[in-house]
Amino acid sequence: MATAPTGPDASARIGVAILARAPVPGEAKTRLIPTLGADGAARLQRWLLRRTVAMALAADIGPVDLWCAGDLDHPDFARCRALGSVTLHRQPDADLGTRMLTAVRESPTPAGTLVIGTDCPALRSAHLQQAAQLLRELDALAFPAEDGGYVLIGMKTPSSDLFDGIEWGSERVMLQTRQRLAALGWRWSEPMTLWDVDDPRDFERLAAYCPEVRGDLSRGSKID
Repeated sequence: MATAPTGPDASARIGVAILARAPVPGEAKTRLIPTLGADGAARLQRWLLRRTVAMALAADIGPVDLWCAGDLDHPDFARCRALGSVTLHRQPDADLGTRMLTAVRESPTPAGTLVIGTDCPALRSAHLQQAAQLLRELDALAFPAEDGGYVLIGMKTPSSDLFDGIEWGSERVMLQTRQRLAALGWRWSEPMTLWDVDDPRDFERLAAYCPEVRGDLSRGSKID
């Protein structure tokens, strides 16, 4: 478990848990391999990974924990740690719900935790700050994704019931999550809907949203 924060505002800090896959060619962003190639898809994963970690650190709402799928010693995870105060953990070998539940249970911030992935370039530091403020007043919140999932979920208290029986990867994820939240009797908010990058059409949207991405990928995903 990460070290608990200290200081006068420690009790109000909200943790950020990032679930991320190592940018290994052939294993990262596999639906984009036909468009970008295995190396290109891995470079995109590296670009998204570093962008997400930098964004979470810039939000400055609490400790940032990076939950790594793949080799914990992968050099790109080490580079993320070099960006700021980031604690690395190995994701358990389990379904997405169990991995998120573990991240929340291991969070050092009793005021609450936000769980995000790396696939949403539209997610900004200001969004995390808004989510943290809402979570201080609610039991949970989520940022739905346009494809029916969500790009962020936050909660004060970990509950396995929230993730039980969810059809992960389907367009029913957010709908089923709302049902679980209602059954728990939690107060929650859905302040905005965002989009993530999974397939070639999403990549074209990303290139329009962040025109620098093509150049960054061609240079090996260097992010300044």
